[in-house]
Amino acid sequence: GSCRHRCCPGRNNACWAPGSRRPHCYCDSYCQRTGDCCQDYLATCRRAAVGCAVGPWGPWSGCSSPCGVGSRARSRQVTVPPRHGGDPCPDLKQRRGCLGQHPTCGMAK
Repeated sequence: GSCRHRCCPGRNNACWAPGSRRPHCYCDSYCQRTGDCCQDYLATCRRAAVGCAVGPWGPWSGCSSPCGVGSRARSRQVTVPPRHGGDPCPDLKQRRGCLGQHPTCGMAK
């Protein structure tokens, strides 16, 4: 079987070709785990694979709570989406705790 013009990410049961040793062989990126890739999968699909690329982290946001426990967040953007079974994107958002300490905190009303 040949993967020519047919490479799919993840497990895709529709991404197959007639096999030479079996009825079907697969051209999805999961076939390496299941051992049912077409003979030319590595040469055809992995060569064409493009892994995800992301930009730098943006700045942390301000604390969500002016007084007491809150959270801060930051994010980054995908610059190159994954294609042809390339590596998936890493996390695009991060969150961490913070303690709001605005000058008015703790003042009696």
